[in-house]
Amino acid sequence: MNHPGRGRPPSLLWTVRGSLSRRLYWLIATSSFCSWIAAWWAVTALQLVDPLFLPGPALVLRRFAGWLRDGDLLRDAGISIFRVTAGFLLSATMALPLGLAIGAYRPVRAFFEPLLEFARYLPAVAFVPVVLLWAGIGESSKIAVIWIGTFFQLVLMLSEDVARVPMPQVEAARTLGATGREVVALVLMRSAMPAMFDTLRITLGWAWTYLVVAELVAANSGLGYAILKAQRFLQTDRIFVGIIVIGLIGLGTDQFLRWVHRRLFPWAGARST
Repeated sequence: MNHPGRGRPPSLLWTVRGSLSRRLYWLIATSSFCSWIAAWWAVTALQLVDPLFLPGPALVLRRFAGWLRDGDLLRDAGISIFRVTAGFLLSATMALPLGLAIGAYRPVRAFFEPLLEFARYLPAVAFVPVVLLWAGIGESSKIAVIWIGTFFQLVLMLSEDVARVPMPQVEAARTLGATGREVVALVLMRSAMPAMFDTLRITLGWAWTYLVVAELVAANSGLGYAILKAQRFLQTDRIFVGIIVIGLIGLGTDQFLRWVHRRLFPWAGARST
């Protein structure tokens, strides 16, 4: 029995997990951004929402230009980038060896996993008073909040990346006479490296989401602090500028890390496109 459409070649664009050229990818991505900006402009131009609650793109651009001209925007962005980078690097440096050990050894998993599962549900903002007592009001307190917000989830995700390495690879290494340490270093870690790099990239985005929480801790600079200060004075356009700048920094960083992933692990490039 003939079915309509059977035998017809499927559209390459809509093939499940099909391929897409980078030019077409960026064309679709750009049209997505443009459509959202057009919708934003239309809603504000038609005055469907009070500008106090939703300023138009023109107001936001003027505020961006003024903030940039004053020199405060670059300073605040630089301070926030430093805090996020320091907190994330501290988290990654501690999480990588621990995640590798948890994914490789069952006793280590049994010892750490329940505690980490418990800790990852604790809200980072709840630790702010304790962090102030422990670390004071300097930069270390902001970095500590970002560490708390990312470390526990990062360890668990990295351990799962290691645990997903196929067992036949481990058995083949044992058959060839590899020691336990060689299996961990040469099989588990190397096989899991593309997935672990992606996990680090994704978790870096989480670090940015904890920026505003971190800059609640006795801060007088940074993008998160500027957003909170603008909220007190109902400067909605300044809030939008801060949010958009954080998003652009995050998007640029993410695209750079995707490029690095393709260069380091070309055989696993499908996950980074």
